[in-house]
Amino acid sequence: MSLATSQEISNFPTLSEHGKAMLDFMVEHPSAPAFRNHSGNRLLAQEVEELREFENAHLAAPVAWAPGILPDWLDQFITHVFAHVPHYRSLGSVPKKLVDVPAISRADLAADIAAFVPDTVELARLINFRTTGTTGHPMLIASHPVVAARYLTFHKRALLLNGITLRHGRGQVGVVLVGFQQRCFTYTSVTPTMDDSGLAKINLHVDDWRDPADRACYLDALAPEVMTGDPLSFAELAKLELTKLPRALISVSMAMSPGMRHMLEARFRCPVLDIYSLNEVGPVAVYDAAVGGHLLLQPELYVEILDKNGQPVAAGQRGEICLSGGFNFCMPLLRYRTGDFAAMANSIKGPMLLGLAGRSPVRFQTRTGDWVNNIDITHALQALPLPQYGFHQKADGRSIIRLAPSVMYLADQAKQALAALFDIQQLSVEMITTEDKILQYTSDLEGAYP
Repeated sequence: MSLATSQEISNFPTLSEHGKAMLDFMVEHPSAPAFRNHSGNRLLAQEVEELREFENAHLAAPVAWAPGILPDWLDQFITHVFAHVPHYRSLGSVPKKLVDVPAISRADLAADIAAFVPDTVELARLINFRTTGTTGHPMLIASHPVVAARYLTFHKRALLLNGITLRHGRGQVGVVLVGFQQRCFTYTSVTPTMDDSGLAKINLHVDDWRDPADRACYLDALAPEVMTGDPLSFAELAKLELTKLPRALISVSMAMSPGMRHMLEARFRCPVLDIYSLNEVGPVAVYDAAVGGHLLLQPELYVEILDKNGQPVAAGQRGEICLSGGFNFCMPLLRYRTGDFAAMANSIKGPMLLGLAGRSPVRFQTRTGDWVNNIDITHALQALPLPQYGFHQKADGRSIIRLAPSVMYLADQAKQALAALFDIQQLSVEMITTEDKILQYTSDLEGAYP
């Protein structure tokens, strides 16, 4: 076995001999892709133990509040934020009510991220990454090696809701993150809390491989317990002839249609978890078919649903998702408007989001002159296994549905699914030509944005 390099020592302070062997195996395998980047957990020994304690405390802890009922921990959180976070401290004394705290948005974070980092955070250990999303303001996210490692706890929590407890440890690959884009951040790492089990981020685009057939060979060699990705990368993954199937797929970053989820579950013979996750706060909720909504995952994350004026809506009504709390102690958010929309409800399993949809609601005019919400289009297309699609209505009422290249063969079925709403003669189909995320619903029609 080769000796650890200075870069590996920096990226993996607690790297064991079997962890080093795992890194070598993932990089040096004959079918390995070109890894374009270097990354690591950067966790200190004490932090690894603290993460185990964090997981034990949060893995099964209940989300002990209901819509409209404030959680017990929130008052203390607000007091801490107003004392230690420059942006909130500048607002003056602590408000008596949560609704009196001015809500913030992505634009506020983009304008001055430093104002949202607490004075108590050790700057030497801070890490950051840039996010752009499908629209809005590019920004830096303040984070920390411990914050990045905490994601695993809530992915494990989501898996537990589906009856899966992760088992892979020493000498095994726990997770492979799969992307599918022209340029992709790719690397190998290990997970100290899982006895240095392997972790790899790979790009399924053929340009990253010596031979396209190497993709299946490499994944079979790694035999990961779980794969994470998005509907686009999973659609490409489904084309590969794998002999070693994961125990679960975790989809993040983009909404997944029921049709797509059913196709993947049949193809890989395992649960497919649709997780609503944000770079700002991590995993927020996971879809649970038994209750018909996205169950909240973080016991210390409070969710409000706001109207366009920033006021809480009535119980069960749709509005913008607004978050307070979370596990990112480098950027504790208070009343953060996400730009995503849903309704809140309670279930036998805890609070959940209903009708979750990214970005502002858009309405479209049907062939009868009536207006329908973008959710109606989502429902109309939900049975089709579409990894990505967009819908646009022109100013003259004609409409375009945009489909990913891999599912253009479903063009006629997509048009038929929308026939009850739109005149097929005025509905055209185009192919999505970008490999990045797109803004799903848009319109040039006056009155489309309520």
